[in-house]
Amino acid sequence: MALVQKLYETPAERLLAFVERSLQPEGDWKEEVKDAWQRIERFFRDQCFRDELVLDQEVRVLKVVKGGSSGKGTTLNYSSDVDLVLFLSCFSSFQDQAAHRRSIISFIKKRLIQHSKNLAYSITIVPQKETTRVPRSLSFQVQARKTSEVIGVDVLPAYDALGHFSSDFKPSPEIYEDLITSGGPPGEFSPSFTELQRHFVKSCPVKLKNLLRMVKHWYLQCLKPKYRNAALPPKYAFELLTIYAWEIGTDKSDNFNLDEGFRAVMELLLDYEDICIYWTKYYDFQNETVRIHIKQQLKECRPVILDPADPTNNLGSEKRWDLVAKEAARCLRQACCRTEDPSQGWHVQPARNVQVLVKKAGEEPQTFSVDPHSPIWKMKAEIKRTFGFYGQQRLSFQEPGGERQLLSSQQTLAHYGIFSKVNIRVLETFPSEIQVFVKDSSGQSKPYAIYPEDSIRDLKEKIEEAGGPYVEDQILKFQNRRLRNHRSLSDLQIKDCDTITLIRRSHRSPGLPMIRLFT
Repeated sequence: MALVQKLYETPAERLLAFVERSLQPEGDWKEEVKDAWQRIERFFRDQCFRDELVLDQEVRVLKVVKGGSSGKGTTLNYSSDVDLVLFLSCFSSFQDQAAHRRSIISFIKKRLIQHSKNLAYSITIVPQKETTRVPRSLSFQVQARKTSEVIGVDVLPAYDALGHFSSDFKPSPEIYEDLITSGGPPGEFSPSFTELQRHFVKSCPVKLKNLLRMVKHWYLQCLKPKYRNAALPPKYAFELLTIYAWEIGTDKSDNFNLDEGFRAVMELLLDYEDICIYWTKYYDFQNETVRIHIKQQLKECRPVILDPADPTNNLGSEKRWDLVAKEAARCLRQACCRTEDPSQGWHVQPARNVQVLVKKAGEEPQTFSVDPHSPIWKMKAEIKRTFGFYGQQRLSFQEPGGERQLLSSQQTLAHYGIFSKVNIRVLETFPSEIQVFVKDSSGQSKPYAIYPEDSIRDLKEKIEEAGGPYVEDQILKFQNRRLRNHRSLSDLQIKDCDTITLIRRSHRSPGLPMIRLFT
C-alpha cells in the first residue's frame, strides 16, 4: 500500500513529479514488455495454426493487433496488460465469430501449452470463471525475467470487420449496422474494433496520458483492493471519462495542470448518476439503424459511457459506481486533490450540451446549445429573447415512431432522455387557448393553438394554413371517432395536449387539380 499512501499524501502541485518518478514505465520494464509481446506475436503468426486443420479448414492469421495499456501507450511502471487480438480467416462475419470462438480458444490453449518452452518465458494459464457465456478470450500470465512483476495477456480471436486500417479511418455505417443487427450481447464483438479503441487513446497528448496513468493507478491501488469481489467498472471506462473531462475542461488543450485534471475526474465520478457521454468520431446519427440504436442507448439507466468504437458497448452498465463514488469522495479530501483554488479548476458537466433546433410556424428555425441537466425554463428564456414571444411558450418533441410529448418547464432534457441533437417545436398560446397535436399518416405530429370553443372546421383551417391538406380533403379522428366540422373541441372532450389523427381524403382523380370557388 506504499504507493497508495504516496498518492494520497502527495501535494497536488507535486503530482507531475509523482507520475514521472513512480508511474511512467522505466526503460528495462518497457523493453521486457516489448520483448514478451514480440515473442508471443511471432508464435501466433508463425506457429500456432501451422500444419493444423481447425474447423475443418486451414486458418490464417490475417493480422495481430496489440490492445490494452501496452497498445494504448498508458503502461504503468509496475503493471502491464496486453490485449492480443487475432484476426482470423475462419471468421467471415460476427455470427461466425460467435459460433466458433469457443473451439478456436480451446485450440489456442492447447497449442500454447505445447509450445510454451519456445517462448522463453514462464507462462501460466489463468483459469476461466464459471459462466454460461462463451469465453471471449484466453488469459495467461507471463513472468517477467528481470523483476517479480507479471505481464497479463488476453488473447481475443476476432472477425476482421474493419479490414485495412489507417489513422484517419472511419468505418462505413454498414459495418455498424451489421454489428447492431448481429444479435450479440452488448459489447460482444468489441475486439473487432480494437484498432479504433487503441487509436482513440494512443493519439492523446503526452500530458493527458500521464493523467490517464494517474487515474488508472488510483483505480488499481486505491479502489480495487478495497472492493476485490465487487463488479467494478472496467479500466477502459475510466480512460474514457478522463478523456471526456479533458475535452470539456480544457477544450482539448495540451497545456493544463495535472492536479486540476485529477480533481476534475474525481468530482465527475461523484455525479455518476448523471453521466451520459458518447463520441461521433467513428459512428454518428446519419444511418437510421445506428441512429435508433444510439438514441436507445442514451435512454438507458445512467451512467452511460458509450465506447467511441462500438455503439453496442455501454461501459457504465450494471457496475458498482456507488463504490467508485465513495472512494472518489475520500480521494478529494486528500492532499493530492487540495488545489490552490478549486473554483478555478476544470468545470466538467456530466453530459455534453445538446444542439436543439427550435421550429416555430412561419419563422426560420433557430439552434440553441443546451445543458441537458439545466431546467427547461432556462431554455425557454433564451427562446423568448430570440423569437420575441408575448404569450405562453409550449415546447414539444417527438421521437421517431413515438407520440409527441410536451416538455415541462420544471424538468430537464435529461429527464426525457434527450442527450443528442433534437428538433423541438414551439407554440405560442394565449389565455384560454389549448394545444392539440395533429398526427398525419407518416406518424409525424404538429402542435396547434386553438380555443376549446372553436369548431373542428376552425382546426382544419389552421391545418390548411400551416401547409396541410385543403379543408375539404381532411378527415380528423379522435379516439377512433370521426370528428364533424360543426362540433366544438370542448363538446368532443378534446383537452390540452390530446392527439388528433389526420387522414387525407383521396376522392379526386390523380392529376386533376381542385377548382376552388370563392364568393
